[in-house]
Amino acid sequence: MVVTRMAKSKTKPAKKPQKKSAPAKSVAGGDVLERIANALERLAPRALTLPDFNAADAFAWQPDGHRLTPVPHVNRVEMSLLKGIDRMRDVLVDNTERFAKGLPANNALLWGARGMGKSSLVKASHAAINAALRKQGKQAPLKLVEIHREDIESLPELMTIMRPLPHRFIVFCDDLSFDGDDTSYKSLKAVLDGGIEGRPENAIFYATSNRRHLMSRDMMENERSTAINPGETVEEKVSLSDRFGLWLGFHRCSQDEFLAMVEGYVANYKIPVAADELRRDALEWATTRGSRSGRVAWQFIQDLAGRLGVPLKD
Repeated sequence: MVVTRMAKSKTKPAKKPQKKSAPAKSVAGGDVLERIANALERLAPRALTLPDFNAADAFAWQPDGHRLTPVPHVNRVEMSLLKGIDRMRDVLVDNTERFAKGLPANNALLWGARGMGKSSLVKASHAAINAALRKQGKQAPLKLVEIHREDIESLPELMTIMRPLPHRFIVFCDDLSFDGDDTSYKSLKAVLDGGIEGRPENAIFYATSNRRHLMSRDMMENERSTAINPGETVEEKVSLSDRFGLWLGFHRCSQDEFLAMVEGYVANYKIPVAADELRRDALEWATTRGSRSGRVAWQFIQDLAGRLGVPLKD
C-alpha cells in the first residue's frame, strides 16, 4: 500500500532559475556623456596649425580651416618691367622698406585704371625688398599674405593670429570693393584704425581697387536718398578710404608708355622682332582692344611670342 501511494504521488517540478533583468541605463550613462563630449568637440574652434614660415615668402589665408597655405611660386612681374608708374613705384617701395625695417609705415590703397599694374606692383615690391635683404645676408622678414575679397570679414581673426608672431606681414587684398547691402567693410574699418587693439605692429594692409572710395556710386547714392541724414551716411562710406594713409592713383597710359611696356617685355624675353614691325603690331593690338595698359601689353606679348615660337620663361 505504501508503494502504491508513493507511485501515485506526483513529484513537484524543480523551479526554473529566474533571469536577472539588465540594469536600466541611466540618463547620464556612458553613451549620453560620449555624445555630449562629441558635440562639444564639434562646436569648439579648431586648433590653429601655423605653417613653416621658412618654407615660403607668400601665403594664402584659408578662413574655413584657420590656416595659412604656403605659395611656393608667386605669379608676379619683375619690377624693371613695370613702366609708366614710376612715382607710385617709388612711394610704395619706400613705404614697404620702412615697414620691413620696423619703422612706422602706412596702409596703402592702390586705385585706378584696370590693368595698370596695381597688384603687380605690390607683389614686385615684396619680392624686390626680400631679394635686397638676402643680398645683405639677412633673413627675409617680409611675408606676403593674400586674403580674398569674400573673406574680408575674417580679417580681424587673421590679424589676431599674426599679432604674437615674430615675422612681419603684408596683408594683400586684390580688387577690393563693396556693393549693395554688404556690411563687411565695417570689419575692415575696425582693423585698419578704429578697433580697440588697432592694427598689429608687425602687419600692414595693402589693397587694390578700381574705385577710390571702394564703394560704387549707385551704392552711395542709394544710401544718401534713404538716410535720415544723408551727409552722415555718405561720410561713413567715404571714411573707409581715409583709413589708408597712402592713396596711389593709377591712370591710363599714353601711347609712348604703352610701347615702352611692350619693348621692355621684348628685351626681357629676347623675342626676335624688328622695331618697326613691333610698333605697328602693338598699336594695332591696342586699337582692337580699345585700351592701352600693362595688361594689354602683356597679352600682346603672349600672342607675339606664341606666333614666333618663343617660350616665355622667368
